[in-house]
Amino acid sequence: MRSIWRGAVSFGLVSIGVKLYSATEDKDIRFHQVHAVDGGRVKYKRVCSIDGEEVEYSDIAKGYELPSGEVVILTDEDFEELPLTTRREIEVLEFVAQDEIDPIMFEKTYYLEPDGPAARPYVLLRDALENAGQVAITKIAIRQRESLAALRVRDGVLVLHTMRWPDEIRRPDFAFLDEDISVRPQELKMAEALIGSMTAEFDASEFTDDYREAMTALVEAKASGGEVAQPAEAPADDGAAVVDLMSALRRSVERARGGGAADDTTADDTTADDTTADDTTAGDAADSAPEAKAPAKRAPAKKAAADAPAKKTPAKKATAARTAPAKTAAKKTTAAKKTASADKPPAKRARRSA
Repeated sequence: MRSIWRGAVSFGLVSIGVKLYSATEDKDIRFHQVHAVDGGRVKYKRVCSIDGEEVEYSDIAKGYELPSGEVVILTDEDFEELPLTTRREIEVLEFVAQDEIDPIMFEKTYYLEPDGPAARPYVLLRDALENAGQVAITKIAIRQRESLAALRVRDGVLVLHTMRWPDEIRRPDFAFLDEDISVRPQELKMAEALIGSMTAEFDASEFTDDYREAMTALVEAKASGGEVAQPAEAPADDGAAVVDLMSALRRSVERARGGGAADDTTADDTTADDTTADDTTAGDAADSAPEAKAPAKRAPAKKAAADAPAKKTPAKKATAARTAPAKTAAKKTTAAKKTASADKPPAKRARRSA
């Protein structure tokens, strides 16, 4: 690695000489713009928009355009005169707990290496930070830009995370934040069960960049003149627009657990919630009173069928499951007639005696 910055960490009255190295690197496959006909590289010229002449790189300066359209030109000498006290110094401002820093503020990561005889104070600061379980908030200027930074320990090395300033963090302004949206306790419980079933210890080596691997294979196939294997496409889900939240959560939990059923508690809740989920999907249609009484209105039709079997000849093709209730209803009707006939004689004798 090649150091990109050299200076010192200011820790109270202690000054620790360090070198700064970029801790990360991009592994993306980079392409050049080429002429599609012959593969020749496409080059760009730096042309002035006023006189149309090509401009040498040494004649290029930085310009800031004012609202009026005028341009303020700044040279390298102007930047050198700016009072950046952190130009060659990483000043420790305070110490805080790491969980107090929102990760959205982190920007880029660097390694710090002790420079020359600074190894002993370097180890002193490292061990003190590790024992305290805190990170140091610092300021640093890199490439003519001052940044807030967090200094912490990782694998025995001081690591510096440059951070964005608070006014650089955008605030989310979404309409749904002003809406009163609630979720059912059953859905929340099922979602928490899904999180529990998918909880694991993070190991970044278990994940791969599938797109980069496919791009590498494509480039290699093109270079060797072979055929490019097309990845299989996932089947389209025609019912993706209709979401049954409870059903999707239940299937997700079962899949996360290896296709097995959920535990007894979750299974009971899921069974009890299926009706609620179905009712919600159907637009709460089951809550209407007329539909709930609909099966009761069909009962007389069964009695009519028992009284006039000749007119319902097609009904003989019904399944056994449907025939059994009809026979039961017929038996009940016969029993009722017998009971009624048994009650009639006393009524007649009462009239004669009267």
